[in-house]
Amino acid sequence: MESQTATHELELGLDTFGDITAEPDGTPRSDAQTLRDVLEQAILADEVGVDFLGVGEHHRSDYSVSAPEVVLGAIAARTSRIRLGSAVTVLSSDDPIRVFERFSTVDALSSGRAEVILGRGSFTESFPLFGYDLSDYEELFTDKLALFAELRTGKPVTWSGSTRGPLRAQPVYPQLESPPLPTWIAVGGSPESVVRAASYGLPLMLAIIGGDPVRFRPYVDLYHRALAEMEQDVLPVGVHCPGHVADTDAQARDELWPHYRGYVARIGRERGWPPPTRIDFERSTGPDGALFVGSPETVARKIASTSKALGLSRFDMKYSHGTLGHAEQMRSIELYGTRVIPRVRELLAEG
Repeated sequence: MESQTATHELELGLDTFGDITAEPDGTPRSDAQTLRDVLEQAILADEVGVDFLGVGEHHRSDYSVSAPEVVLGAIAARTSRIRLGSAVTVLSSDDPIRVFERFSTVDALSSGRAEVILGRGSFTESFPLFGYDLSDYEELFTDKLALFAELRTGKPVTWSGSTRGPLRAQPVYPQLESPPLPTWIAVGGSPESVVRAASYGLPLMLAIIGGDPVRFRPYVDLYHRALAEMEQDVLPVGVHCPGHVADTDAQARDELWPHYRGYVARIGRERGWPPPTRIDFERSTGPDGALFVGSPETVARKIASTSKALGLSRFDMKYSHGTLGHAEQMRSIELYGTRVIPRVRELLAEG
């Protein structure tokens, strides 16, 4: 299949999970202070021209954000232009009606800047926390996505499924001023999930956290083929990748490495991964790796190259990494907005 191009100018966003950061002496910051830091980071992102900010949902000790819509509501009141969304909303363990109500509220508070990225999440703590059985993992997401696809239109909903009682001409409030609610489907690498996104006519967000981003090209091609076969319009494709920007390549790598090593090792112990090595880290920050780490020029060139290779409409960089400090994150955001974004657009305009 011929290469697809982005449907409009590339949007450049940032994502955070509200990772619990460390004080300069190494002691962890409180959940409360980390949440206040996220608000400060979001205000800066708005000021320096970042297009989108995504706030992730987790229910574990290493992340501060369990209620992203509350955080987004606070950000909406302190910003004016940046689009606001989740990264991601774990729909399987939530109530689709409540998810819609919360995001339609954020949409109202932000004057139409809200969007939602739906996924199944990479952690499973929310299932027992909210009383769901992991054996129903697939059924829960499939059924709830079908309902949310109806809710996002803003029209009264008539629907029936297997995970809750039916609805008949049910209005849901607050109503959207400009429906439908922008909604993406996040995919980690499952062909079935790619086709599902196409079947609902929803944009695709690929989570690329390891390996060469270009290897995801077959998923992009599959998505466009599925859209064409289902007679859907061409829709945006975005990616979410980890990264960190500093004044030089060496500084960016040295700042990020100890924090990256810590959180990858911690998750690895849970999942049976080998401990991360500096050699693997350096390889991942190179041209063919999934870490967008370096000086503004290095990161901009890598984003532009990935965007062209995958035909992207949006690139979101996750800038929070384990205990990486608030000051380092603020500098990364500043450089991303003032130097990376303009340079990416220059490179794409040059072709």
